[in-house]
Amino acid sequence: MAKATKKQALGRGLSALLKDPENDIKSASDKNADKVVGNIVELDIDSIEVNPFQPRTSFNEETLRELSISIKELGVIQPITVRKTDFNKYQLVSGERRLRASKLAGLTAVPAYIRIANDQESLEMALVENIQRQDLDPIEIALSYQRLIDEISLTQEQLSDRVGKKRSTITNYLRLLKLDPIIQTGMRDGFVTMGHGRALINIDDRKDQIKIYEKIISDSLSVRETETLVRNYQNGGTTQKPETKEKNAIPDYVTNSIDEITQHLSAKVDVKIAKNGKGKLIIPFNSMDDFIRLSKLIK
Repeated sequence: MAKATKKQALGRGLSALLKDPENDIKSASDKNADKVVGNIVELDIDSIEVNPFQPRTSFNEETLRELSISIKELGVIQPITVRKTDFNKYQLVSGERRLRASKLAGLTAVPAYIRIANDQESLEMALVENIQRQDLDPIEIALSYQRLIDEISLTQEQLSDRVGKKRSTITNYLRLLKLDPIIQTGMRDGFVTMGHGRALINIDDRKDQIKIYEKIISDSLSVRETETLVRNYQNGGTTQKPETKEKNAIPDYVTNSIDEITQHLSAKVDVKIAKNGKGKLIIPFNSMDDFIRLSKLIK
């Protein structure tokens, strides 16, 4: 929670900077522009106007109300993006649903990313540098990837080259943004891991996502147990915690590393543990080419 408070304080500090007439930032080359590019800033809702060229004109009132309730409880998980048009005046670039729902929730300020004149290259550098940090949670990484795709107009292939990550790894992170905001918040706060999130993505109904997420928390389910629970759900079976035999319990030192191994190999790795503590990794392959690819990664 300390991390979220620190970010919020930083956003308020930048907001005060932008309201200072002596620091009116109009270009990426202006003084203090580097403090704004790539960072989250708390902006007054009244200072933001909707883009008149926004192609989307109708919004589902029920889903807006649901989003506003979520925002009241959790805040705005994914900041909006705005373009600076004048001193303390901004035009919405993306996130109109979030802005409308924030107004509905009674918020007076929202977190936002600010685009300023000729900041394209600076923004890309800031985002790529941010992704390389070691203390980011999976949702922060996913949001940075999404911004590079949306705002720099990169394909996933180009993004893979920019950040030095496999395309499959980037796809896995981006899919996390399909999770219910409550689960995204739980991941950011460390209640569940990326492995849990990847299992929950396979549940389309967000209410059922939440139901299983709550089960993970209350029963302290491992990633493997969560995957079994999700499979049972998909097959129309029970959503109760799957029974596990003590002899097959997977040690924490394996569970904590298996997601990293899976991502590195881009293959679903299975683990078998015997009573005496010995175990083995089972790595499937689909073809000779796939086998050769895996063997090169293992060497």
